[in-house]
Amino acid sequence: MAQGHRPDRVGDQIRQELSDLLSRGAVHDPGIGFITLTRVKMSPDLQLARVFYTMMGEAAARRETAAALERATPFLRRQIGSRLRLRRVPEIDFRFDESVAHQDRIEQILRDLHEEDAQRAADSKDDATEDTDGHDHHNH
Repeated sequence: MAQGHRPDRVGDQIRQELSDLLSRGAVHDPGIGFITLTRVKMSPDLQLARVFYTMMGEAAARRETAAALERATPFLRRQIGSRLRLRRVPEIDFRFDESVAHQDRIEQILRDLHEEDAQRAADSKDDATEDTDGHDHHNH
């Protein structure tokens, strides 16, 4: 039973350490833009860490970041090796997280729809009488 959770636990630790390294600028490569590590999927034998990330930017920026991450992988792997007590440091494979890109797009569409609804409600409310609760409602 415990064995099943270990890959998840190790994956979380690796994500934490890599996020820390990347956010503190341990990798001096301008090609790595602002990226967010979304999840780490460990192979059951803990030999491979597939690190999913997302970032803003167009395809060219994404290619640049992918190349920079590849250049930084040996360094990051050594860092993981020295920070985490693992028998064997897993291979690290960075992957752009497509699922998050789709998720962001869906959330943006939902936000837009929500704003349209709110605007419609506000427009129809203006036609009615003023607020009955006596509070001023100002948008800041």
